[in-house]
Amino acid sequence: MQVFVRDNDVNGALRVLKKKMQREGTFREMKRRRSYEKPSERRVRERAEGIRRYRKAMRKRLEREGY
Repeated sequence: MQVFVRDNDVNGALRVLKKKMQREGTFREMKRRRSYEKPSERRVRERAEGIRRYRKAMRKRLEREGY
């Protein structure tokens, strides 16, 4: 990941970097890796994430298409 600092504006560059990392899911990944996660817990979490993604897609589709 790369962020350019323009006009010595380090604070602005940090803000952009944090936003990129947030969008990419790096912070979530770091939080998850702080402690060991059992394989069964991992499966449950991934299944829940998939369901959440599916429901979000259906909400957006309903909003867009109306059915």
